Amino acid sequence: MAQRSRGSGRIIIYLALILILILAAVAYIFRGKLASSFAPQPTAVVSAAATPVPMVNVVFTSQAIPRGTTINSDVLITRPFPQAEFDSAQGVYFDKVDELIGKVANVDIPAQVILTKNLVVDKVSLYAQNIPAGMVAISIPLRNRLSSISYAPQAGDHVNIIAALAYVDLDTNFQTVLPDKVGQVIAPGTGGAITACTKTDSSKSDCTDNTQGTAVLDPSLQQPLYTYPSESQRPRLVAQTLVQDAIVLGVGNFLLPSQIAAAAIPTPTPGPNGPTAPTITYPDSITLIVAPQDAVTLNYLIYAGAELTLVLRGPDDTQLVQTEAVTLQYLMSQYNIPDPTKLPYGTEPRTDMGVPIVPLQLDPRYNIP
Repeated sequence: MAQRSRGSGRIIIYLALILILILAAVAYIFRGKLASSFAPQPTAVVSAAATPVPMVNVVFTSQAIPRGTTINSDVLITRPFPQAEFDSAQGVYFDKVDELIGKVANVDIPAQVILTKNLVVDKVSLYAQNIPAGMVAISIPLRNRLSSISYAPQAGDHVNIIAALAYVDLDTNFQTVLPDKVGQVIAPGTGGAITACTKTDSSKSDCTDNTQGTAVLDPSLQQPLYTYPSESQRPRLVAQTLVQDAIVLGVGNFLLPSQIAAAAIPTPTPGPNGPTAPTITYPDSITLIVAPQDAVTLNYLIYAGAELTLVLRGPDDTQLVQTEAVTLQYLMSQYNIPDPTKLPYGTEPRTDMGVPIVPLQLDPRYNIP
């Protein structure tokens, strides 16, 4: 009996071992399949030829081109450029070197950059290239060093322009300065004629002066008197800032292209006592960049005989300031200048300080070049 129980136990043990081996084999096989399912699977490589991008040659700079330089083939090269981008730009780029020969650099162009339409202009003067769009250049006279800030302005400076005008009263019909001249009129039918009497006509003794005057009532005599001016009409002066922030294009006469090509530093001419100093010539004109309407205004003032005076601005000052016109009345009220009292005494010698309203260089009392 005991033997039979021992045999049964061994059978159970063998079956358990067999079951364990079967489970281990199943687990090993399952684990291999699971790992293979997560492993990256090789993909099939499809061989295909890349589509070529159409290219076109465009013009680049081979070296830096300074502003104002006339372009030639020595500073140009061509390089491949995408055809699609070239076409979409609608004529911005150049594909032929010949299209650029003779054009002028509008700005400083670095080396190895693609040339576009806005970088070059047709051949124009170097001075015109400095005028911004919507502006114009006009020359005005420099009468003397006082009106030109002692010849300080140079190209690129900013200035204001003050105009001084002298006003006189006119006869609206004759458009002549008042007072008018008076003529003698003889009634028709008396055999006389219309005559005019001039101050210099000595043959007419009754015509000492024919200037039209004014009848006034003398307070002492209590009778009317006829008075006429003792001198010509005095102009009334007014000054005002008319143009602000104008840019100086140049001072004096501009050089012609032939003069620019032949320009050289002058050397002093040896004299008997050594080298002589070069003669200094001061400019008599200045060219300004202004708005078109300001150019018309300046043109009128020049031919109207106005006195134009420049004032220099700082390089970073672009502010426009509203100024007031200056007259004698403005000076007396703004600066509290009294009307001098008429006194029964005065200083000796007599001093006359009146400055005539004429260009300063024409006044013999001033020696202003």
